[in-house]
Amino acid sequence: MGFQIPSVVSIAGSDSSGGAGIQADIKTIEAMGLFAQTAITALTAQNTMGVSGVHDVPADFVAAQIDAVFNDIRPDAVKIGMVSQPDVVCTIADALRRHGARNIVVDPVMVSTSGSRLMREDAESVLVSELCVLASVVTPNIPEAEVLSGMRVATKPQMEAAALAISERCGAAVLVKGGHGVSDADDVLATHGAVHWLKGSRIDNPNTHGTGCTLSSAIACGLARGDTIEQACRRAKTYISHALESQLDLGTQSGPLDHMWQFRL
Repeated sequence: MGFQIPSVVSIAGSDSSGGAGIQADIKTIEAMGLFAQTAITALTAQNTMGVSGVHDVPADFVAAQIDAVFNDIRPDAVKIGMVSQPDVVCTIADALRRHGARNIVVDPVMVSTSGSRLMREDAESVLVSELCVLASVVTPNIPEAEVLSGMRVATKPQMEAAALAISERCGAAVLVKGGHGVSDADDVLATHGAVHWLKGSRIDNPNTHGTGCTLSSAIACGLARGDTIEQACRRAKTYISHALESQLDLGTQSGPLDHMWQFRL
């Protein structure tokens, strides 16, 4: 007889450069010892210099991919990344409700590392009302936290306030990621009206393409294994820190992480 391992499905966009999106999610999930499945929401033409094109997948085909996954190898956790169209957001939410999905991690991808906008403004409110309310964890960076909370976030107390506001709005745990000149290495987790700081050491590495995708996928892996939300976030942070410490240097601008750092000989 064979063996079984937990599965995580990533519902996100494809990154042709391999550093973010579906590609980063697959690498992360498999590197952490779980089985990766996917439902692609968009194709992007991009590299470390930016996004030059986005081709959205029709909503009905996104639903077909999700149904195919849940009807066979049922996922133990779900990671949701880039979703740029409001109808696709609603379709994903409907499918997840229909299948009774659990351990949902939403990475509200609005802007790429290179500064390119990846979500239509009319999709942002739908993302909150349809998907974030289904989530176990939502993982915004500082600019995304400002959009979701309606607050300016320039200090650590403001990070805490934004995390608590988003958590209350969505009914989910919220991990506001440091960086962007506020908290380069420390993240704050808001859950059940309380905040917990996840401390980290600043890693001098300009190659950060796909960090958000990687972190949210790693959190989903922890939840799929049965970790608490705080445990999953801390272990994900450890994984991504090692991926940055590896100092992979590819591309002409902000390059990808080394998702397979533990397998380098």
